[in-house]
Amino acid sequence: MPEKNIVEDVIGDLVDNFTETVQKNKHGSSFFEQEDSVSSRFNRLFGRQKPIHHILGGGKSADVLLWRNKKISASVLMGATAIWVLFEWINFHFLSLLCYALLLGMIAQFVWCNASGFLNRSQSRVPRLVLPKDFFAEVGVAIGTEVNRGLLFLQDLACKGNLKQFLMAIIGLWVAAMVGSCCNFLTVLYIGFVGAHTMPVLYERYEDEVDSFMDSLIMKFQSHYKKLDTGFLSRIPSGKFGLKKRE
Repeated sequence: MPEKNIVEDVIGDLVDNFTETVQKNKHGSSFFEQEDSVSSRFNRLFGRQKPIHHILGGGKSADVLLWRNKKISASVLMGATAIWVLFEWINFHFLSLLCYALLLGMIAQFVWCNASGFLNRSQSRVPRLVLPKDFFAEVGVAIGTEVNRGLLFLQDLACKGNLKQFLMAIIGLWVAAMVGSCCNFLTVLYIGFVGAHTMPVLYERYEDEVDSFMDSLIMKFQSHYKKLDTGFLSRIPSGKFGLKKRE
């Protein structure tokens, strides 16, 4: 079938491109080394024009994701790993974890309050944890905004009648459902969290190589997509689809 041949060609091009890149690296030269500068020969990933730090929002969050402070970034990643191990491997329950955390907090405050009396020292002020009043409201608004944005996007695809985009969304949701059947939601969140803390810093370190590799790969994908579009996708109506009313 032509569709099967196209898929095989894409996989073959990916392997050949990767093999060629590795061989050039072994010879001591950089990826696709030419006389011109690398940035002038290919487009940045996803057409970006700003530094990766600026795209990630800047500030402390981008510093953590890009490992500007290795201690903080490592602590965040280790904390997420510990939570995932507790819930996934040890089968800890959230209510148990919450109760143990409150229990340890109360014991620590009790010892803090009474230790000064035993040691004949002046009583010091015990630190207290108080969440801001608008914390949960802001979190709820942020989550609600993103959920409504996603629902609006899916409903636009369903109502505007672009069959190609509609089918792509259906396939994407089906793939997500298959991934969800292989692992639970917490594992998916953990994989995404680890990816968010490793991929940006690796991309920033090997930015030119990744952009060059992806640019050549996207060009090959586009050529194969044109073949697929000419043979199959062009026959699919791109306008609004629906049943005609019978008189």
